[in-house]
Amino acid sequence: MAEKRARLPKVVVTRELPDTVMDRMDALFDATFNPADIPFTRDQLAAAMAEADVLVPAVTDEIDAALIEGAGERLKLIANFGAGVNHIDLKAARLRRVIVTNTPGVLTEDTADLTLALILSVPRRLAEGEKLVRSGAWTGWSPNGMLGHRIGGKALGIVGMGRIGQAVARRARAFGLSIHYHNRHRLPKLVEAELQAQHHPNLNEMLGAIDILTIHTPRNADSECLIDARRIALMGPHVYLINASRGGIVDEEALVEALEAGRLAGAGLDVWRHEPAIDPRLLALPNVVMTPHMGSATLEGRVASGERVIANIRAWADGHRPPDQVLEGWA
Repeated sequence: MAEKRARLPKVVVTRELPDTVMDRMDALFDATFNPADIPFTRDQLAAAMAEADVLVPAVTDEIDAALIEGAGERLKLIANFGAGVNHIDLKAARLRRVIVTNTPGVLTEDTADLTLALILSVPRRLAEGEKLVRSGAWTGWSPNGMLGHRIGGKALGIVGMGRIGQAVARRARAFGLSIHYHNRHRLPKLVEAELQAQHHPNLNEMLGAIDILTIHTPRNADSECLIDARRIALMGPHVYLINASRGGIVDEEALVEALEAGRLAGAGLDVWRHEPAIDPRLLALPNVVMTPHMGSATLEGRVASGERVIANIRAWADGHRPPDQVLEGWA
């Protein structure tokens, strides 16, 4: 048995995954897991990368150039658990001939569901209402009690019209929102017609024409602080900002200042730049709905992601190109 496992790829998984996924990995590979589910320290990541053929990291693991350059000769594959790879230095991996894979498309519907929940929750003040009921201070219905804003008839601006952006657009259409989008590449006319979506080649122009902004672009050098103070100023004080993509795409300092000054109507946030640390000023604002990076948090989605990781490792171990190999220019 020991001889058989010695021939299997050595796989190190940095976070605890669903039991069915770990059981399958244990059966197929010489796998080591993290039952404590506490993010690896930098030294632990370095140790794992020194001994593994395959590293399975998650978004909590910063795999920078120094770690990749210092990895052992055995490391040939980084099979990321998740779609986003902004935490992995792709250029350094390419130079070391380490393949990087991800799990695209698996979490599209789950993230779109959470995004729409935030789009509904912020204008309708659902979180405020829930807290009011729990506090025991609610005195009953009144004509002016907990007045929010309807979303039907409003204009939704989508930054990033990939899988998730399009899934959000389909849901939003059912609630009567008109769809506007800014994307690096314009969608085919048939897709635009299906979504009844208006393309804006200029992001700044779109920001002045919408009531709700939702972000679905990867975090990279081009999108870092994409929504900064200057762009927030282009939006009216009636606009709600939703971010279930990545922290760092929105300038948090500028966002807090705009919310405190009433230059934005509210925000729905699932991600932050320094999570799990959150600016206490955001915590104090009643018009901000916050969720703990749970856009993709469904059991079905996590299992499906694990299955994609396994498929990528098996393809690589069999000498084939993994189906979800990420190129350096991924965005």
